[in-house]
Order: sequence, then C-alpha cells, then structure tokens
Amino acid sequence: MKKNKTYSVLMSVYSKEDPYYLKKSIESILNQSVSTDDFVIVKDGKLTPELDTVLEEYSRKYNNIKIVALQKNMGLGLALNEGLMNCKNELVARMDSDDISLKDRCEKQLKKFNSNEKLDILGMQIAEFYSNPDDIISIRQVPSRYDDIVKFSKRRSPFNHPTVMYRKSRIVQLGGYKDVRRKEDLELFLNALSRGYYAENLEEIGLYFRSNRDNYLRRKDKINCINYIKTINTYYKKKYCNVFDLSYVIASQVFFMIAPKPVMKYVSDKFLRRKVINE
Repeated sequence: MKKNKTYSVLMSVYSKEDPYYLKKSIESILNQSVSTDDFVIVKDGKLTPELDTVLEEYSRKYNNIKIVALQKNMGLGLALNEGLMNCKNELVARMDSDDISLKDRCEKQLKKFNSNEKLDILGMQIAEFYSNPDDIISIRQVPSRYDDIVKFSKRRSPFNHPTVMYRKSRIVQLGGYKDVRRKEDLELFLNALSRGYYAENLEEIGLYFRSNRDNYLRRKDKINCINYIKTINTYYKKKYCNVFDLSYVIASQVFFMIAPKPVMKYVSDKFLRRKVINE
C-alpha cells in the first residue's frame, strides 16, 4: 500500500467572516504536528479589505498557501468544489475559517488513512466553545464505527464536516458537493455512504468549534429545515433511507421550525449535544 506522506487542506472564506477568527483558524493549520504542503483557501466572492489583508499576509509569508479567488459568491458547496480541483494531494482535510484544529488532528488522520487503504472518509469529534477554546461548553459526538455511521446518517449528519479528511479522487467520482444550501455536507455524505464508500470517525476530539449561545436557532431557519427534508427524501427515493427515517426527519424539522425558543434550547442542550460541566 502506497503511504501518503502529506495532505492538502481545503478552506472557504466569505465576506461575513471575522478576520481575527480567520487568523486563528489558519494558524491552527500552519502549526499542525505534521505540516501540509498544500493549503488551499477559496475566496467565495468579494471579501472585506480586512479579510483580504489577512489572506495576503499569510500567502506572502507561506509558500504552501494557495488562494483561489471566485468572482462571485457561490455558496459553500460550489466554492469547495473549486478549491478541491486545486488541491494537489490525494488526501484532503476540510477546515472552516473560524474553527481551531488541534495540533495533532491531521497527524492522527494521516496515520489512520495509511493504516487502512479502504478508508474513504474520516472524521473526528468536536468540542464547542463560545469565546475561549479553553472553556468548552459542549461536545458533538458522532459514531465511530462504519455500521453505526450508516445507521446514524439516515436521520442526522454522521460527520462533523470541518473535521473530515477524505480521498480527493473518491469525492471527485461523486461529482463533489451539490448546490444544496446549508446541507451540502449532508448530501455529500449520504451520496458517498449510499454508494458503499467506507468511512469512520476517530473517537478523539480533533477540532474546537466556534459556537454562540444562539447557535441552536439555526435549526429554526426555514431554508435549513426544508433542505434537510428534501435531502433525506432524495435518499428515501433511492431506497437508502426508509419511511420511518423520512417521517422522523419531517417531524423533527417541523418541530424545529415551530417550537418556542426556550423549548428548542432545551432540546438542543439535552439531546443534540453532550454538555460539559466546568468546575
């Protein structure tokens, strides 16, 4: 089996990002215990002068950073497709522009890929924080074993998207990300799993995810809920999900849209995240 000695990193940035958060995110990749030789950052449309300054400074200083500029905002999925075509390595690590990767995240994933040639997608767990990554408020835990991932995927996203590393050739075979607003990652994962792609999640935390106290309200967004239902319905029609999975998703998404905010917060805290009690 041919060993992968390095990997690419794929990030997308758009105009509403925070320049300080972007710096922290880039630094967390540059400081990985196993360095990347190919850090692709996609400018998804026109950015603010502050964001442009950050990207210009880092691209001048580091020759492994490649900037791909899009003329207009295309949305995350299509922007990532453009970036993916510019990644030179077979293994590609996703990264969001406001999160912080742990120092050994990519080393652990690279090691796992090199020990299992049938692995196509590998994610990790995330620890969520508000302002200080030393003050973790919750964990989003996803299943680690393949069979559990498949089962989980029929109702909820089985990966923490900013943590995944995947084989470029296999994602390209799928046609990359589809233009499904806010659910491009779920669609990609369902597409891969429904075609028999092999995937796992490491049980360790690989990334600090920047959240906020109102983050749960994104679940109430109408577009988010409708596209969630549409995506699951697509794979119901393909016989990947069954009628019980589809019914569960429809009921839960309708609930998210109509439930009062206090009820939504309780459900999110109680069932969708593992809260961390700081002593």
